[in-house]
Amino acid sequence: MTINKLSQLYKPKRTLYYVDTSEEDIQSFYKGVLPPSVEKYADAFGTYDSPGVFFVRHLPKEVIGIEFRNSDPHIEYPTELKSIELDAAFFYSVEIDDDAKIDLPFIRDLFEEIAGEDNAHRPYSDLCIEEEPEVISVFHGYKKIRILHEWKLYSDKAIHVMNDDHDKFPKEDLFRLAFTDLITGNYNWSHLEAFLEVPGDRGIKDYAFAHFDIKQFRVINEAYGHIAANKVLSNIVKAMNEADFVYASARCHNDNFAMLLRDMPEPELKQKLQDFFEENSVLEEDPYYRIYYKCGVVPMRRAMLSGNRVADAAKMAQALCTGQTGTEIIFYTDKMHDDLSWGNYIKAYVETALERDEFVVYLQPKFDIKTERIKGAEALIRWNYRNREFLSPGRFIPYFEKDGTIAKIDDLVLEKICKAMERWKNEGKPLFPISVNLSRSRMYDENLIDKLVGIVDSYGVDHHLIDFELTESATYDNMEHMLAVLQELRDRGFKISMDDFGTGYSSLSLLTQMPIDTLKIDKSFVDTIADDSERNEDIIVLRHIITLAKELGFVCLAEGAERRIQIDRLRGLGCEIIQGYYYSKPIPIDEYEEKYL
Repeated sequence: MTINKLSQLYKPKRTLYYVDTSEEDIQSFYKGVLPPSVEKYADAFGTYDSPGVFFVRHLPKEVIGIEFRNSDPHIEYPTELKSIELDAAFFYSVEIDDDAKIDLPFIRDLFEEIAGEDNAHRPYSDLCIEEEPEVISVFHGYKKIRILHEWKLYSDKAIHVMNDDHDKFPKEDLFRLAFTDLITGNYNWSHLEAFLEVPGDRGIKDYAFAHFDIKQFRVINEAYGHIAANKVLSNIVKAMNEADFVYASARCHNDNFAMLLRDMPEPELKQKLQDFFEENSVLEEDPYYRIYYKCGVVPMRRAMLSGNRVADAAKMAQALCTGQTGTEIIFYTDKMHDDLSWGNYIKAYVETALERDEFVVYLQPKFDIKTERIKGAEALIRWNYRNREFLSPGRFIPYFEKDGTIAKIDDLVLEKICKAMERWKNEGKPLFPISVNLSRSRMYDENLIDKLVGIVDSYGVDHHLIDFELTESATYDNMEHMLAVLQELRDRGFKISMDDFGTGYSSLSLLTQMPIDTLKIDKSFVDTIADDSERNEDIIVLRHIITLAKELGFVCLAEGAERRIQIDRLRGLGCEIIQGYYYSKPIPIDEYEEKYL
C-alpha cells in the first residue's frame, strides 16, 4: 500500500450536515457513489471539503456528510440534512490506494505508525496524534482515499510571530529561522548571500557558481510522499557539505539549491558536477526510479562580475535545460548575458519605438511560377532602430514573442498594410493579396478575431485580400482552440497560410484538420535542390509534399528560391507560387507600389 503523507492542516469551528448510512451506503461511497441528498452540495459555496465519511465521537456510527462554514448569509445551508457542530481542530492528511479496507482500527493503526516517524517540519508549531479524536473524515478521489485524522497542538510559537513578540525567541532560534532551512538543517539563500557579498571574509578569493533543481520533483512528492521527498533533499545537502569542490551551499526553496564552487577548467568542473549528480540519482524508496537534475553554472569571471546577482545568470542557463530525462548541465556564457541585457533593453524601449514609428513594413513579392507575374506579397517587419540602423527580425522578434509584445507588432503590420491598400484602392490600382504574420501566442486572446476584423474593416479592405500566416514551427498547447480561431477567420473571408512547413511540429493529421489555403514550403527544402549536393531523397520528399498539398486543395508556395535552376526544378515538381530573391528581395512599400502596381 502506498502512503502519501499530504499535510498538517487546521479547520475552524464548522457544521457537519449529514445523513445516516447503512453498510451498503458506505461501500457505495468507496466506489464513488454518494447519496443524492449530499452529492448536490459537493461544490456549494462555503464548504470546507468534498463530501466524505465522518467518524464523529458523539454519533453512534459513521455518517456521510459535508462540512459548511458557520453563520454566513451568503450560504444556502442544507435544510433536509441532519447537522452537528464540530470544534476547531488540527488534522493530519494522508492519501492511500483505494483498495484498502477502511475502518476505525485500520485508521488508528495507520496514524500511530505515522506519528512515530513524522517529520513534517512545521516551523512555528508542533502537533501530536489525538488519542481520542472528536472526528476522523475519509474522502474518495480518483483511485485514492484521503483520510484526515485529528491531531492536537502542543507547541505554538506562531502566535509569537503574529504578535511580533521577538522577546519570546532566544537568539539562537531567531538565527536558525533566519538563515537555515528547517527541512534539511542546511543554510538557506539568505545565509549564502553573505558569501556573495563579502567572500573574502571566509578567505574565498574567487569562485564559480551553480544553481540546480530536481527534474520532476513533484512526482517524487506525490507518488512517494513528502517524507521520501524530504529525504532526497537532505541527501543532497549532505552531499554538498561533503563535496571537496564546494565552498558553501544553500537550499534556496522547494527543490532549488545553490553552490559556490572552486574554480577549475570547464571540462573538469562539468565532470565534477556530473559525478556529484550521479551519486545522488537513486531514490532510496525505489531503486528503479532515477533522479535527474537541471543545473546552470556561471564560470568564475562572470560569477565575480555578477556579485550577489549571480543566481539570475545561473537560473538563465538552467532554464535552457529542457529535456524530460537525463541530468543536464549548462554553462552561462557572455552571449547569454548580452542577449539578456539586449532583451531587457528593447522590452523597455519598444513603446518609445512604436511612438516614434521606427517599425517599417517591407513587402516581398510572390510570383506565379508559370506566368512569372505577380500574385501578391508577404509583409515583413523591419526595425529602423533609433532611425540609425535597420535590425534584422532575429534581433527583436524572439524577444517580443516571449513577452507578448509581438501582438502589437502584428497589429502594426496589419494596420500599415490596410492603410496602403485603402490608398491603392482609392487610386484605382490593382490589388493583390498580402500575407501578414499571426503569432500563435495570440491564440489565447479572447478578443483576437474582433481586433483583427476591426483593423481591416476600419480601412474598408476586402477580407480576401488579407492572408494570415501561422508559423508552423511554433507550438500551441490547445490545438482545438487554435483550429477554431483559424476556421472563424476563414469563415470571415480571410485567407490562411501555414508558414515554414516541414521545420517544426507538422503532422499529416494536422494538415487534414487545419483550415488553410496555402502551404508554404520552407527555404531549407529549396536549398537542397539544383545543387551539387542534391540527393534523390530530398527530391522525393519535396515532390510528395507538393503533391500532398495539391491533393488536399492547398496552393503550394516555395520560399527562398534564389537561382533560375531552382525555379525550373520547382515548376517541374508542380509548385505553383514562388517567393524568393531570384525575383525580388523584400522591398519598402513605396518601391513595391512603383514596380508592381
